[in-house]
Amino acid sequence: MLSCLRNRLFVRSPVAVFSASYASRPSFNPTPSFKLTEPPAPGWSLGDGLPTDSTLGKQWKQDETQGWKTWDTKTTTGRDLYRLLTSAVVPRPIAFVSTISADHVPNLAPMSYFNVVSHDPPLLSISLSLSPRKPKDTRENIHATKEFTVNIISEPFVEAANICSIEAPSEVDEWVVSGLTPEPSVSVKPARVKESAVNLECELYKSIDFVSESDGPPTTTLVIGLIKHIHIRNAVLTEDRKTIDPSKLRPVARLEGNSFVRLGEAFDVPRPSWKALKDSVEKIMEERK
Repeated sequence: MLSCLRNRLFVRSPVAVFSASYASRPSFNPTPSFKLTEPPAPGWSLGDGLPTDSTLGKQWKQDETQGWKTWDTKTTTGRDLYRLLTSAVVPRPIAFVSTISADHVPNLAPMSYFNVVSHDPPLLSISLSLSPRKPKDTRENIHATKEFTVNIISEPFVEAANICSIEAPSEVDEWVVSGLTPEPSVSVKPARVKESAVNLECELYKSIDFVSESDGPPTTTLVIGLIKHIHIRNAVLTEDRKTIDPSKLRPVARLEGNSFVRLGEAFDVPRPSWKALKDSVEKIMEERK
């Protein structure tokens, strides 16, 4: 199981050059940083809870003494909720979404409210925040054509992908602005991103609008996509060619604000087996009655 992502990297502004603070940071390290380590508490046993026999566990326990701050979402502004939630739910995978309008105008945009919903059927979700100023091209295109592709962003082209987040007029072609390469899809009209090592061709399965107020306009649209075809570069496959090697994929994910992360250290924590642990579980339950 993959754990936390380390090594924050920052994407330059599409308008301004690097600020002095950016220029003072260490250069990006292109050497792959992904490696597997032991889990934080390899000797953990049933009922142990938070282990406090390590420096990490002791500090985490000590931090409880600082207490909690609580937000009531009904009285918190949308901006504050956005900053709070996008800094709390991290790291977030990024969907690099390719769509095409009913008039055949292509669009390319990164979305960080994204995840897999199910493998049977193969479904993914993208949540689109809507602005009262202008329609969201990705949403309008998916509703019009019922098709899109999701492409995974990797370190080598993160700046090119990031420029596609610019709120440009709908006639602006993000393929041209980013310099990325459209690759024909197999079953849908929107192109795949050739530079991406993972492409998912999707058709619209379901779309749900959400509102902040009962009589207000939609503020968010949840798109569920049915994955029709999956394309994976041979270079990022594992030896059995059935899964993806994360150290070769080098995916990036989102934190809050302008911050992205890449894969750092990970560790395996095996899924518990009831058959193997049944007697031990029943014993500890009896002991702690």
